[in-house]
Amino acid sequence: MRLVDEQVPRGPEQARNIASPSAAVVSYSHIYGLGRVHGQDGTAARLLPLSVDGLILAASLVLLHEARNGRDAPALARLMLRPGISATIGANIAYGAGYGLLGALISAWPAVAFIGTVEIAMQLVRRARGPRAAPGVPEVPGDKEQAVRAAYAASVTAGVPLLAPRRRGRRAAQW
Repeated sequence: MRLVDEQVPRGPEQARNIASPSAAVVSYSHIYGLGRVHGQDGTAARLLPLSVDGLILAASLVLLHEARNGRDAPALARLMLRPGISATIGANIAYGAGYGLLGALISAWPAVAFIGTVEIAMQLVRRARGPRAAPGVPEVPGDKEQAVRAAYAASVTAGVPLLAPRRRGRRAAQW
């Protein structure tokens, strides 16, 4: 899997590569434990965290892909990201709630860290991308005479002069 565009600095990329998997593993264990405590059998409990965090991952990858390619994000990806974030933070808080407020906050942290690292990566890609010029539009010189000279020089270089040979001599002499 391609991590981040080459334009993104290596430091944030490396930090994200450490934080995201760590947060995902801890969040997985919290949601798995919560599923087991609330009656999910082995297979269902193992798949529950994948459905929650997998939704966030899938929506985030779509958003990142669209950001890399300079396109607006699909509405469904943005829409599905919200319940995924709510579910993972809620499940992680519920896992730690039995240990009081501090336990709930500590348990919620991996989900917050994962979401934060993904959003930071998308912001870096958007900023690195910068404004894009329209493809194939050459710079136009300041006045008409410069534009005509530039167009003629480009046509000669390309081997297809703009003026017919018999007219070129008379007009070229004026320049």
